[in-house]
Amino acid sequence: MAGDPRTAIDAFIAGLDGETRRVAFAEWGITVDAAGWPIHIGVAIRDGLLRAQAQVIGADRIAPHDLLRWNRQIPLLRFAHTREGEVWIQGDLPLAAVDAAELDRFLGLLVLSATQAREAAGPVAAAAD
Repeated sequence: MAGDPRTAIDAFIAGLDGETRRVAFAEWGITVDAAGWPIHIGVAIRDGLLRAQAQVIGADRIAPHDLLRWNRQIPLLRFAHTREGEVWIQGDLPLAAVDAAELDRFLGLLVLSATQAREAAGPVAAAAD
């Protein structure tokens, strides 16, 4: 990506559907629908990487062994859980690889993976999130 990557990332995120915002220097927020309710994605430039993360679902909704299996199948992203059991998805993309097509692939894969995990956990009505 030629020039300052923040400029290109700003333009890409501003053009997305859903709610987007510039949170701070080199940090953005995106809110879109994932399986019937909002997912709030944090995006930031850190240590030469474009990092993204979002809470997927509350505690005790997805078995940890499913998270491990999914982690082996999804490029660039991984699921994790907090001590309390909340499931998060996070990913890192080398800043040197960031362009509009790669941003679309990376963030699209994050939303798709979170949506599939929420769907696997059961209906929205059962969610306490």
